[in-house]
Amino acid sequence: MKQCMDSDNLHRRLRKIEGQVAAIDRMIDKDVPCEDVLMQVNAAKSALTKVGSIILEGHMNHCVKDAIDSGDADEAIADLSKIIDYYSRI
Repeated sequence: MKQCMDSDNLHRRLRKIEGQVAAIDRMIDKDVPCEDVLMQVNAAKSALTKVGSIILEGHMNHCVKDAIDSGDADEAIADLSKIIDYYSRI
């Protein structure tokens, strides 16, 4: 896939998520109350969902737009529809 997004922003977000997941792992070892662990799990899940949204937005604004501009509108729309369908199942 060609570069459709701000990879520096995505890498920064993913590193933060890695840190959140590592912190959750440590919380489990330290027997932190379940509510607190679940709160952090939800925060990591939300952050990962945001990463997916950024990738999807970048795909629409760059890859799909470029395909439409080059005359491949039907293929671009079919591809976007498939991606949205897949992403919405997560």
